[in-house]
Amino acid sequence: MSSPDSPRRAGPGPRNLITDVAGLSVGSAHDEQARTGVTVVLADALTVAAIDVSGGGPGTREGDALAPENLVGRVDAVVLSGGSVYGLGAADGVCAGLGAGGRGFRLRDMDGVPPSPIVPAAILYDLNNGGAKTWGETPPYAALGRAALASAGTEFALGTAGAGYGAFAGALKGGLGSVSAVTADGITVGALAAVNSFGSVVGPDGCSFWAAPYEIGREFGGTDPGELYAEPDAWPFAKLDPGPRENTTVACVATDAVLTSAEAKRVAVMARAGLARAIRPVFAPFDGDVVFALATGRVELAEPRALAVARIGALAADCLARAVARGVYAARAWPGCPVEDWATSVARK
Repeated sequence: MSSPDSPRRAGPGPRNLITDVAGLSVGSAHDEQARTGVTVVLADALTVAAIDVSGGGPGTREGDALAPENLVGRVDAVVLSGGSVYGLGAADGVCAGLGAGGRGFRLRDMDGVPPSPIVPAAILYDLNNGGAKTWGETPPYAALGRAALASAGTEFALGTAGAGYGAFAGALKGGLGSVSAVTADGITVGALAAVNSFGSVVGPDGCSFWAAPYEIGREFGGTDPGELYAEPDAWPFAKLDPGPRENTTVACVATDAVLTSAEAKRVAVMARAGLARAIRPVFAPFDGDVVFALATGRVELAEPRALAVARIGALAADCLARAVARGVYAARAWPGCPVEDWATSVARK
């Protein structure tokens, strides 16, 4: 049996961000007055992708295009956005920017005919967080999508940033979180989450993250898993009065392994478990929880292949649990915010 210090154990990549997966960059933009934002996961080229929708009130765009039996099964970028249905417009800005740069899917080249960028999106609800949403017929999301695309790089802000800018995680300020894991044999897996959950991300003590057993180092404060206990029907730090479709955690997991569309779908399904480890309850009728999975195809898998896919899915679930907690840990409430952030709540206790 391997010891706890076995060199075969995976650890975070150099950034501890999803951008440790080669071939990906991330950009975010936000509107302070509207208290909302957008995050874009940009692939260097058309990249194998899949989607898993497990919440009862989802809002998505282009998800059907990722089904393994359909034509493309690949993406140029993935958009996570605040703004509820208005936020789906962020993908318009990203598509416009990518198409202008010649990115996108073509059946054949034709003069004067632009390519069709494949940009699926998922949204969370942040309309009632106190921000100025009186935008009439000109929501800011297409512009935020273009700004997020323009800012894409390997480093990006966590917490009150991007799609997590206006998010609330249960009774705490939600946010944008990301982590990575690199295996001893060179496979990288990463996760990114914008956390706006109905459920609580902390146990009944109000301090210890449900994801604490999966933490590496002190990436979200080093809270003691021994302080956790999960009694039936006991999640006091969830939202008190959730409305339909007013919640949601939207996420993306990624690996540099070579996967088929069907294998990426299985990774997305397995990664869903990470949300269940970090949020209680989750996948409720009024959550729109969505997980995208990307595979940039830089590392060939060892045989037996099915076991390798299962291993990547398990790592993706662990990473997603960590990303949820890290996003809330890094979030900071704005002056007059209706909820406290984790740091303020813990200090008060």
